[in-house]
Amino acid sequence: MSDLYAGGELLAEVVRNDVVESRHHGSVVVLGPDGEVATWAGDVLGPVFPRSAVKPLQAVGMLRAGLDLGGEDLALVAASHRGQGVHLAGVKSILDRSGLTAQDLRCPPDYPLAEDARDSVVRAGHGRERLFMNCSGKHAGMLRTAQLNGWPLETYLEPDHPLQRGLTDTMADLAGEPIAATAVDGCGAPTPAFSLRGLAGSFLRLVTAPPGTHERAVADAMREHPLLVSGEDPVEDDTRLMRAVPGLLLKGGAEGVAAAALPGVGAVALKIDDGAMRARFPVLAAAYARLGVNLPGQVPVLGGGRPVGMVRSVW
Repeated sequence: MSDLYAGGELLAEVVRNDVVESRHHGSVVVLGPDGEVATWAGDVLGPVFPRSAVKPLQAVGMLRAGLDLGGEDLALVAASHRGQGVHLAGVKSILDRSGLTAQDLRCPPDYPLAEDARDSVVRAGHGRERLFMNCSGKHAGMLRTAQLNGWPLETYLEPDHPLQRGLTDTMADLAGEPIAATAVDGCGAPTPAFSLRGLAGSFLRLVTAPPGTHERAVADAMREHPLLVSGEDPVEDDTRLMRAVPGLLLKGGAEGVAAAALPGVGAVALKIDDGAMRARFPVLAAAYARLGVNLPGQVPVLGGGRPVGMVRSVW
């Protein structure tokens, strides 16, 4: 694996009234159903921060460490939720069953990402809270895992905490390569850097794992409960695409990252270099088109509230 991410190629452009207005560069790797690289663009071996796209891998690590959650609870542990009622109730339930409260979370206070949920919070006179933060499900899972093992709760985000050491080992194992660097994510948790090749391979391992394994448990929980993985405001991309394509596992990450896998078809991981989120899903759709699968990946460009163009893949 390369020591540095070298940057990518032109992958997408923004077209407004038939004129190219902006361009996005990045890198993308496509794996076939056997896990071998089918095609790629840019640098797919240099380390990148997948950000929230590693949440499914972290959830596997928690299960390996003894986490006793499944189904809807496990989907929330792997989620970047929008802070709507169903999300908050689920995270609170995990905490309540653990004898914990939202004050035990170490993610920063925030408003819900969904506009309707944020408006309701403000109308009710509330401010930012840790429970509202989009990573609170992951943090609730981390707390419960630490509690079940008798590990310190106050320091569960420290890189040398037994929980975080175990999660790092799991992510390296699933990616099939060492972690190149560790930084601090927006939620305060350690976030690893490894290659897009490793990220795609790890997602493929989740969806092809035998039933009854930790890997398969996470993949099934997310695919069975896609609303909990993201949300509706309107329907977010992770939720929308997993609903639309049976068997698809998909998780986005900040700064223009997305990873997906479909059993019997293959896996994709991509990074948009300027961090633009709007370019991710047109490129993801173009990648799966090369594997013979049609994904709804069009992103409209609006003018006066109506579509006047689109963000389109040029790869």
